[in-house]
Order: sequence, then structure tokens, then C-alpha cells
Amino acid sequence: MTSPPDNPLSAIALDAELLEQQLRQEDALLRGHFRLSSGLHSDTYVQCARFLRRPDLAAPAAASLAGQIQAADLQPDVVVGPAMGGVVIGYELARQLGVPGIFTERDAEGQMTLRRGFAVAPGEKVIIAEDVVTTGKSTLEVARVLRELGAEVLGVASLIDRTGGTGGLDFPHFALLSVQAATYQPDACPLCAAGVPVVKPGSRPEKAF
Repeated sequence: MTSPPDNPLSAIALDAELLEQQLRQEDALLRGHFRLSSGLHSDTYVQCARFLRRPDLAAPAAASLAGQIQAADLQPDVVVGPAMGGVVIGYELARQLGVPGIFTERDAEGQMTLRRGFAVAPGEKVIIAEDVVTTGKSTLEVARVLRELGAEVLGVASLIDRTGGTGGLDFPHFALLSVQAATYQPDACPLCAAGVPVVKPGSRPEKAF
């Protein structure tokens, strides 16, 4: 494993208040009335890609996550960031930690896997990188793939934790900001009942109910 780069960004303390301010400035954290890709309605929408498009913001955020990992005395051999949300933050976190950064993606059958010649060796220690962890489902899916290959999952690092403590993860979760967001079935949405216009952000097609 190579040594982490000598980077002054690692000395920057990016606290939750500052991160939230930056996310709002980049329209990456919105409050209102949103129809999510799942079909559910919510009072909050997070689109970290708008934040991560700014290297000057992404680098200090990754440095703060790297600092949490190092403070926990964890020494990963590789960072794995699932596509698409974990690719950019995973790469930058790997750079800050001085280790390789790779990513998982879905195959033709929709199963998460390592492709493009990426691999992990038995016994390798891995940090999973995400932009947002909401239910923890995709994070656990990546962890299962890595463990089946013999790797040791040390934890997951994300910019935002939306789990509310209900992600069901069996490894540490390092995050810079915890965001509470209410979700509703469309036919039981108080925002709809109040006549608040609904917005459909994001890029994925909605699931049919």
C-alpha cells in the first residue's frame, strides 16, 4: 500500500454545517415536494452529483472522510465505489488514502459485480464509498459481492447518511452529514393534500405502482 499523498486538504475540517451549506449552494440538497424514482413522495431531495462536479468541494469532503477512517485506525487496501453515485467520491477518497480506487456496476441481469478487469484479492481490506446511503440495501449488496471474493469490508464512507439509524449495516458507517427526510406513499402524502406542487427530479425512470 502506498502512503497517502501530502495534501494540505487533509487539514481542512469540513463539519456538517459547512457541508450542508455547500450542498444547498450547489442545489444538491433541496427541500420541498418531490416525486422520487421509487414513486414515493418526499420533502427532501439529494443529488450529490451537483456537489461532486466541483473538485474544489469534493476534495475537502473526501479528505474529511479519510480523516475519520484514519482516526478509527483503519488501513484499507482499496476503495470500492459502486456506480454511479460512488464513482467520483470513491476515486477521490482513494486518492486521499493513497490506495487504488475501483467500482462495481450492474451486469445485464442487474446484479452488482466487478467488471473492467477490476478485482479484489482474498484478505484485502476494503472501504465502500457512497455519495448517499439511504436504505443501506445497495451498500450491503456491494459488501456481499466483496465478501464472496474473500475481501474484508472495513466500513462504508458516505457524504450523507439518510438511514436514520435503520440501514442494517454490520460494519462502521462514516458520514459527514446526517439528513432526515420524510417519505410518503402518493395516496397518503400530506404535501399533496396541502396542494404543494410536486417536482420529479433525477434521471432514472419511475417505478410503476
